[in-house]
This record gives sequence, structure tokens and C-alpha cells, in this order.
Amino acid sequence: MKYLDEFSNPDLARRLVDQIHAVTTRPWAMMEVCGGQTHSIIRHGIDQLLPDGVEMIHGPGCPVCVTPLETIDKALAIAAQPGVIFCSFGDMLRVPGSSKDLFRVKSEGGDVRVVYSPLDALNLARENPDRQVVFFGIGFETTAPANAMTVYQARRLGVTNFSLLVSHVLVPPAIAAIMESPRCRVQAFLAAGHVCSVMGTGEYPALAAKYRVPIVVTGFEPLDILEGIRQTVVQLEEGRHELANAYPRAVRAEGNPAAMEMLADVFEVTDRTWRGIGMIPGSGWRLSDRYRKFDAEKRFAVTDVHTEESPLCRSGEVLQGLLKPHECAAFGKQCTPRNPLGATMVSSEGACAAYYAYRRLDLVQIR
Repeated sequence: MKYLDEFSNPDLARRLVDQIHAVTTRPWAMMEVCGGQTHSIIRHGIDQLLPDGVEMIHGPGCPVCVTPLETIDKALAIAAQPGVIFCSFGDMLRVPGSSKDLFRVKSEGGDVRVVYSPLDALNLARENPDRQVVFFGIGFETTAPANAMTVYQARRLGVTNFSLLVSHVLVPPAIAAIMESPRCRVQAFLAAGHVCSVMGTGEYPALAAKYRVPIVVTGFEPLDILEGIRQTVVQLEEGRHELANAYPRAVRAEGNPAAMEMLADVFEVTDRTWRGIGMIPGSGWRLSDRYRKFDAEKRFAVTDVHTEESPLCRSGEVLQGLLKPHECAAFGKQCTPRNPLGATMVSSEGACAAYYAYRRLDLVQIR
């Protein structure tokens, strides 16, 4: 409880808010990359405490939300096959595919199980040698080391009935893609602290210099976010565009060398499609040649799946920071957590889910 109390202190928060107001002389628009930061901002009303004109733009940093529709459909196809135990973290079970979700597959007889670690799935494979066990490996650089270690262990132990459905994405190429968009309004970024705790900060100075935007590595508690915003506004007001680390208790410049070594062994960089955004070159990982036999897409021959998003869902614009969730006509009406049109409404880190959960909507409008 120490850090929950220490980094939620209301007196210190008020002091940081006052400092942000004192230094701000112009409107600024900054993007928090991580969905966890979005939820903290909306839950605590941080965006409503900022000076007029200082806008928080919600970015694509929700791994569930950016997992492409075709990958969800591949997961559904694999999970429905006889003899398969399909394992996933719980937040993926209600993400809609083209016609159903993993809960529906489970209700129709598929063996879909929630696990708390990819190693749980590997243990299931060892306990059920006559079944094929698949783990749905999604996420940013934060969750990738555990998935890489699991595949490494499967190879070392000779477990042949385990495979990984991979949909890992990388933050720096996404920042570049956002800045390259002709509709981009972002003037600065709050970078995700947990990603940088794994990968370090080495890729960010070049991005800051190329696109002339401050990038401030930030945590997730209210004081973390306010301090990240304060440092960002100071840079913007002074005309600087540098990398800064506002989360030093968790992030070192060199990252986690052991985790990075494991990632380099198990994965290789590939182009990756982001749900609602499209293909971003060099923005994902796939299994490297040494571990390719653990690739569930190839094992189950589901590589050729093509889909189309619901025309009502504007989650792609939300993920790009072009639209606030409540500005979508379907928000709170056709699209709710019980009946989500897109992953941003069902994910625990989705911006639409945050706006719905913390009542950032016009109640009269959706009645």
C-alpha cells in the first residue's frame, strides 16, 4: 500500500497541478501512449484539472485494442478445433471477432481457458500430451519477455504440443506512424513506463529529435502522470524536444538486458497490422526461425484470414487520437461493455471503456 498512498497524495497532486498552471502560457496537445495511463487520467479526472487548452490525446497503447480483427478470428478458428486447449488472459475473451468472441466459442464446446501466465499454458501442455495447447500471446514489449521465456522453455523441454499465437506490437514505430499522419495533432508524448522498464529508452531520443516532440517516460499513479505532464509542458514552453525520464524508480536507460537478450533470441521484427490503424512497418514481433515450429498460425494453417470492421465502430480513430470516445455516435448506444462493437469498449485498458466506466458521457444522449 506504500506506493498507492505515496503517489496518490492529494496535497502533492494539487501542488503539481498549480505548477502546471503556472508554467502554461499556450494550448498544448500531448498523447499518453499507454491505455493504463488513459484509465488513470480519466478515473482521477486529471485531464479536467489541467489548464484550458492543455489536451490529453488518448493513444493506441492498449494491447487488446490494437490486436487486429483477423488475429482474433484466427484465435476463434483455432479455439474451435477439436483436441485444442486454447489459453488466454481473461481480457481477450470478450473482444469481438467478425461474428463471435472466445466466450461464445467456449459456450459452443471449445476448450477455452483463462490462465494467469503463459507458463500455466505450458504446464497444461505437459499434463495433456494428447492435446494441442495454444497460448494467445498479445501485448507490447511489456508482456513479450514472459511469452518468449515460455517458448524457450518449451523448446528446451521438448514439449511438442505447445504453440503460441503471436500478436506482439512495438511502441516506437507506432509513435513514428502517429507523427507521420497528416491528421496528427500531437505535440508531445507521455511514454509508457512499463515498456521502457523492459526495453530502456534508447530508441526515443532519435524520435524526439526527428519529429521535434518531447517524450517523457511516465508511470501510472496520479502523481506520476502529473509530473510527466509538468515536465512535458516545461519542454514545450521552452521549445525543447528531448527524452526525459519521469519514472526513474522503475526505468533505467539500459532497460532489462536479460529480458532483451531473450526477446532477441525468440522473436524477430516484422510488419504488423494494428486494429483500427492498419499496417505499420517493423512494428511487431514474430517467432524467429529457431522457434518457428511453435507458431500456432502455421501449425493450424490459419494464415489466410481476411476481415472487415463494423462500419459503426470508430475505434480506429479513437486509437489514433483523432476522436474522443463519447464523440462516436455508437458510444453508449449500439456499443456498450455488454455489447461492444470494438475492443476499445471491452478492454480493461481501452479508452472507450474508461469513458463508459467513469461516466464521461452525456447521460441524456444515450437514454
